[in-house]
Amino acid sequence: MKILLMIVAGACVLASSFAQETVSEHKDKMPFMVSFTDLKWIPVPERKGMQFALLSGDPKTGAYTQIRKVPAGTDNPLHSHSSEITNVIISGTWYTGVNSTAAKDFGPGSVVTMPADWIHVSGCRSGSECVLYQQGKGKFDFKPVAAPAPGK
Repeated sequence: MKILLMIVAGACVLASSFAQETVSEHKDKMPFMVSFTDLKWIPVPERKGMQFALLSGDPKTGAYTQIRKVPAGTDNPLHSHSSEITNVIISGTWYTGVNSTAAKDFGPGSVVTMPADWIHVSGCRSGSECVLYQQGKGKFDFKPVAAPAPGK
């Protein structure tokens, strides 16, 4: 449990710029605090089985922070995103790389920052669902990319 708390604390440090916006929205200057058990989970319709809990911003229009749940065994084919995304792995084994062969596994406490328009695969290894803290510098999108022809 101490490790989970340290991971969440680290994620909060990464979100300091977003936290400043969230805090400034509160006229009484109270800190933003939410328990994992109190998060409001929303299904991601275009990504079967995935859910997110919004912490700040709006991933449909711009910068955001959220906690994301990805089912074990999820494989996301080649794709990119329009803006930079940082993931902090809280639980499970997340993988990403330029292709399935080069993909690397990342366990709890790992930080993965993907630049805008980086073409990659990603997913959650079998065994247990992945829970990620995610910070996006712009709106979230998933842009599929055709796999290169064999031999290229």
